[in-house]
Amino acid sequence: MLVRIVKLSINPENTDSFLANFEANKISIRAFEGCNFLELYRDQNNTDLFFTYSHWKLEKDLDNYRNSELFNGIWAKTKKMFNGKPEAWSVDKLARLD
Repeated sequence: MLVRIVKLSINPENTDSFLANFEANKISIRAFEGCNFLELYRDQNNTDLFFTYSHWKLEKDLDNYRNSELFNGIWAKTKKMFNGKPEAWSVDKLARLD
């Protein structure tokens, strides 16, 4: 399993549009082949800072998503909303405590 964390800094005037775009696409993203989990986080102190957290069965599944029409449509809208460069990490989960 691959865990993908993406940090997105959004212009304050675009946060509502960003949230609406995520809301409109979250089910399709989660239903994409290989995606097993999806969450969106918002920083408590900097409300223009968001993080997506997703689990992918294989790296190839994430690559297929990133090359998909779905991702390209979402990204075309989202990238216009940034006020900073997005950052992304692909990580392996080493431990989990519930």
